[in-house]
Amino acid sequence: MKITNLEKIRPKKLIVFDLDGTIAPTKSPMDKEMAALFASLLKQKKVAAISGAKLGLFNIQLLRPLSNDKNLFKNLFLFPTTATTFLRYKGGWHTVYSHTLSQKHASKVMAAFEKVFQEIGYRHPKKTYGKVIENRGSQITFSALGQDVVKKLGKRGVYMKEKWTRENTLVKMKIARLMAKYVPELEVRAAGFTSIDVTKKGIDKAYGIYQIEKHLKVKIKDMLFIGDAIFPGGNDYAVVKTNIDYIPVKGPEDTKKIIKFLLKN
Repeated sequence: MKITNLEKIRPKKLIVFDLDGTIAPTKSPMDKEMAALFASLLKQKKVAAISGAKLGLFNIQLLRPLSNDKNLFKNLFLFPTTATTFLRYKGGWHTVYSHTLSQKHASKVMAAFEKVFQEIGYRHPKKTYGKVIENRGSQITFSALGQDVVKKLGKRGVYMKEKWTRENTLVKMKIARLMAKYVPELEVRAAGFTSIDVTKKGIDKAYGIYQIEKHLKVKIKDMLFIGDAIFPGGNDYAVVKTNIDYIPVKGPEDTKKIIKFLLKN
């Protein structure tokens, strides 16, 4: 259920967050205030993070800003690459499961992307940064400007991704629709600012919510989801079908307000 008034939030045992655009700018570390709030929340409640990002970005955005106190990690649960992988901390990060794509599927996805690009006459930007199509093991991701645009350009890279999104969202959605046609046995999602993710069928952020319920023994009614793309076509929208209580945000500043409310109540 969508929550529009914070005063109506029932007590929750576990809070689930998206990463990009929710706790931090795209592919960037959360700021000091967010890190302090997150640390305080972890001292009180279990917290999970579900994102299309690979584990390396979880390190940059979430773990490093919290690494001064690794005791916090016992209450933190990670679901990178759109919940195709689940890690929990027991003296170190251990993989609970990982749904890796076969080499046959990986090759088919790569070929399908190239076929779609040719079919619609899509031209990549003149300059890209890092891999445009990356095999993350359990997920293959197309990133229009390259995987490393923010890593290499910082805030300028964030601006470039936002600009590309404003100008090319319809193109991205068209690529995603055609990809779904050519690899129907897999899950295809328009994700993030400039990305399209491909995983095994049936794996999305709703799947992650169900895995939290299964492995952590927390009922969905006792969870709260916070994300910036909880709308039709958004990469957080899948959680709605789980009937989890959720709060849409426009960015990290909104998320800070919610965490502050949770800490007080």
